[in-house]
Amino acid sequence: MYNDLRNILETEPVEASAPCRIDMGGTLDISTFHYPLRHFSPCTFNTALDLRTRVCLSAYNKGMVKVSSKGFKSVEYPLSKVPFDHSLGLMFAIAAYFGVQGVHIQIESSSPPRSALGGSSSAAVALVVAFSRILEKIGAGSLLSRKHTAMLAHAIEGSVAGVPCGLQDQLAAAYGGVNVWYWLDGIKGPCFRKKAVYQKKFFENFEKHLLLAYCGIPHVSKDINGKWVRQFLSGRNRELWVEIIAYTHRFVDALTKRDYKYAAESMNGEMALRKKMTPEVLDSMGEKLVDSAVENNCGARFTGAGGGGCIWAIGEKEDIAGLERVWESILSEREESCMLEVKIDSKGLADEKTT
Repeated sequence: MYNDLRNILETEPVEASAPCRIDMGGTLDISTFHYPLRHFSPCTFNTALDLRTRVCLSAYNKGMVKVSSKGFKSVEYPLSKVPFDHSLGLMFAIAAYFGVQGVHIQIESSSPPRSALGGSSSAAVALVVAFSRILEKIGAGSLLSRKHTAMLAHAIEGSVAGVPCGLQDQLAAAYGGVNVWYWLDGIKGPCFRKKAVYQKKFFENFEKHLLLAYCGIPHVSKDINGKWVRQFLSGRNRELWVEIIAYTHRFVDALTKRDYKYAAESMNGEMALRKKMTPEVLDSMGEKLVDSAVENNCGARFTGAGGGGCIWAIGEKEDIAGLERVWESILSEREESCMLEVKIDSKGLADEKTT
């Protein structure tokens, strides 16, 4: 039985939001990788950013689901016929899971479209909690915890993506903060373990060690992720993934000691391995940004699966300050590219009722 949301949304639209992220050691959050590599304690580091993705639910025509998002053409379908293979298919899949109709889903992102900052996953997390909240109000469900919100958003995305999906984006969106996530099998216990690298009181200081640049062209994560998966399944480059795990551990250890020079060296080591497997992980501007970071004693890598989108850097404060001027000059070569503000998000899901 479908849930018609028109009556309640006509009087009270529902909103929710979640942050994007920058990351190190990504791809290891995909079970294809972390199950066979579990003996090496695979983990992924990420930092949630106050580049939030907001979802607003409002009333719409009976039986219909409409989705609007900047950078995409607005589309609507009867709930029974929503397409999951559409560019906005994940949002339709979440609507289908909750069985909702008579709703307009409006998505607003503070990050550029397809910038490899995990925006689609943060939208999914925000949408799951928005539907969860409204169904609780009408007595058709209960409000989900942060963990269950992230897990459900990940499960739905994995069911329609057509490629293996990781969990780090949803966890950063749900919890916020600066964390390392250790990937477990989830059979007799949890499927992940969260460890905070820094507490909120240190966020402002950490921000001064970071830079984030948008290269001006969108990424398509399926291309590079798919190549990594195919290589791994065929038995190729597995020793490199063991090294990537080691570099990620060294990176996290360096951060806990506030040794940003060693963190930068660890990041550059991981970046070199990624380029060895997939040279196309950086576009021409990404190459310039990463090379200039190395030349200025900083570390830099792509966000998400690369191939466009964003590049982030880490280093000592004075080195980062110098690199910022260099990056601004490089980014001026492409009209759509720009520096993005690095402000760490401590809230995660913006819903005070979510625990």
